[in-house]
Amino acid sequence: MSSLVVLAFDDQNGAEEMRERMYDFQKRELITLEDAAVAVRKENGHVKIKQAHSLVGAGALGGSFWGLLIGMIFWMPWLGMAIGTVTGALSGKFSDIGIDDEFIEEVADAVEPGESALFLLARDAQLERIEGELEGVEFELIETNLSPEDETRLRDAFAAEEVAG
Repeated sequence: MSSLVVLAFDDQNGAEEMRERMYDFQKRELITLEDAAVAVRKENGHVKIKQAHSLVGAGALGGSFWGLLIGMIFWMPWLGMAIGTVTGALSGKFSDIGIDDEFIEEVADAVEPGESALFLLARDAQLERIEGELEGVEFELIETNLSPEDETRLRDAFAAEEVAG
């Protein structure tokens, strides 16, 4: 089973620094990273997304997934009712694959302007060893588990969009 994990940091560099540590954990077989992206929320509220290109491959979801998810988390609340139908459709799409509104709202609340977040699709984490090595590092952990069926729906939905796009 895979997990969609968000590590929220109270600065703009924490997520990128943690991504490098996660790469190291993966090399040491402490975790399997299927995909990752860093979101930096600038002081003006704009969000910059950096996809982990080194992970792009058979397991990667691609830019459309991260763009839609991160866009929904950070931009949709500002756009308001004018695009309520689009917001509802996207929310339904994510809900269909196991990413509910509560998870999205929790992430949006955790990452304020001037902060960053590391988004991971991961599995097979040796949590005790990882937690031991991250002792003293400050971050908020938000996660949702994806059943094998949810993960398949997620990959199918975004693979189709990549082909169509």
